[in-house]
Amino acid sequence: MSFFQAIVIGVLQGVTELFPVSSLGHSVLVPAWLGWDALLGGQSADESFFLAFIVGLHVATATALVIYFWRDWVAIVGGLFTSIRTRRVDTSTQRLGWLLVLATIPVGIVGLALEHSLRTLFAKPLAAAIFLTINGLILLGGELLRRRQLAEHALPARSLDKLPVGDGVLIGTSQIAALFAGISRSGITMVTGLLRGLDHEDAARFSFLLATPVIAAAGILKLPDLFGPLGDGIRGQVVVGSIVAGVAAYVSVRFLVRWFRTRTLTPFAIYCLVAGGLSIIRFW
Repeated sequence: MSFFQAIVIGVLQGVTELFPVSSLGHSVLVPAWLGWDALLGGQSADESFFLAFIVGLHVATATALVIYFWRDWVAIVGGLFTSIRTRRVDTSTQRLGWLLVLATIPVGIVGLALEHSLRTLFAKPLAAAIFLTINGLILLGGELLRRRQLAEHALPARSLDKLPVGDGVLIGTSQIAALFAGISRSGITMVTGLLRGLDHEDAARFSFLLATPVIAAAGILKLPDLFGPLGDGIRGQVVVGSIVAGVAAYVSVRFLVRWFRTRTLTPFAIYCLVAGGLSIIRFW
């Protein structure tokens, strides 16, 4: 892996992990479009230097999210410890903390059991292109259904503070779909949040908070790979790629938080449909 490739993949990871367009899908499709066959083959291999490289990018992305939402995480972690000590849930922050814990459990269990198998099976250009197209349909369908809900029922958006536990767990469970290359973690959780009554801003905030422990765990659990044979010859590239990914992720989350205050998922849906459709034609 060259340093140029490390920078390109780092930017790609930092942006597409948070934009609702699937980082896993793009990490398959972009190398395929550019003819980087060694990187493409590494995606679906049992073990490869490229997967070890991705570990560093995941940790950097999660770090950027923690930095951006540091006030939230300080309050959430403090609230959880207080709640454990008093054995009660008294504040909205404590409630949000437990909601994040419960909502992360399903994807954690399924991810540990199936992530390797699904990546090996579906991290191929044509499969990723098909799932990216499906992701576009999910985003577009979610926006249309949410609009219909508001038109038919004229209901005000439900605040994150009042989100039922069952709905929170449902939103967290929807992350399982992102194990398929091409389905976006932030996209599927935002759509589920919208359909459970959240507005775009709260749906995005909950999505990013949910993603932080999952992305961090995905990196930290496989961090030893970087210090073994798989990391030989690429540790410098990992450092450069991780720095780039962390900066890109921070800029991305800052942009998206502002975007979803007044805007929707529709432009991202259109992008996924176009990019996915062109990729299907290219790799069929």
